[in-house]
Amino acid sequence: MSPRILVDADACPVKDEVYKVAWRHGVAVAVVSNQRLRVPDHPLIERVTVSDAFDAADDWIAAAASAETVVVTADILLADRALKAGATVLAPTGKPFTAASIGPAIATRAIMADLRAGGDQLGGPAPFARADRSRFLQALDEALVRLKRER
Repeated sequence: MSPRILVDADACPVKDEVYKVAWRHGVAVAVVSNQRLRVPDHPLIERVTVSDAFDAADDWIAAAASAETVVVTADILLADRALKAGATVLAPTGKPFTAASIGPAIATRAIMADLRAGGDQLGGPAPFARADRSRFLQALDEALVRLKRER
């Protein structure tokens, strides 16, 4: 099986970057979303529109994830599921999710949810920056090179 990129696409800011890297490496991409998104008309790009049921896109991606896939998501719980399936997982900022980092990320997410539920006003994530886009491009390229080398 060839490497493949699975994109949690509804709020993904780096879809265009995914396409560029995928085309350069000749790697298929599944763009998974709850709504119909515009994707390039290209044989390597597959649009997967799932139902609007809660976690339907996450469920599809988790089921398709394997050691041959790179999953692009900012969703920590989906990242955990993909890692358990053996996938390489990258945040849109280029930060990799790993077995060592996912536990603390889940714990932090739970603490922040508790604080928000208690009425605390918390700032959101830092704005997406040009450096994040650049870091993502490099991380995705490296992940695909590694997957191809391991085959």
